[in-house]
Amino acid sequence: MSPTATKAKSKTASARKGPTTVARAYLEAIDARDLDTATALWKPGSIDRLVGMADLRAPDEIKAYFENLFAAIPDFKLTILSITAQKESAAVRWSMTGTFDGTTRIEGFAANGASIELEGIDLLTIREGKIVDNVAYTNGVELARQIGAMPPQGSRAEKAMCAAFNAKTNAGGLLGKLRERRAG
Repeated sequence: MSPTATKAKSKTASARKGPTTVARAYLEAIDARDLDTATALWKPGSIDRLVGMADLRAPDEIKAYFENLFAAIPDFKLTILSITAQKESAAVRWSMTGTFDGTTRIEGFAANGASIELEGIDLLTIREGKIVDNVAYTNGVELARQIGAMPPQGSRAEKAMCAAFNAKTNAGGLLGKLRERRAG
């Protein structure tokens, strides 16, 4: 492609700021650790909802979250697996890898050198070239397993943990029935 054609294509893409273009630019900026570019794609005051973990207000809380994540996982790598978009929405399936050997905590857990490999999906709403909402899903239990905060799936430790939980639940149910008998 000629330099003139490349410039024309680049201008068209930046002028077009549809959901696919904005979503790709956002996640590529995260992967590049370019938080100024990433947060500039957000409408100020909008919410990035990391389901089960945090609700972050753009731009400052999003920037602080990723600064902490990069400090916890110094070799953080984000890869876009697919993007599906229509009208004002983009669904981005991604994977991330890295080593939890940095200087900060993730969800309260201290770095322990664990390798992390997760997949997730971001459901972005984009209006007038800006992200106005994101709901991001990832498997928090799998993250906990990979960093050693939860036992491996199917392991003896997981079975023992489930058995202890079920025993507690059953004991609570029996206590409730005894209380009902006494009250009745």
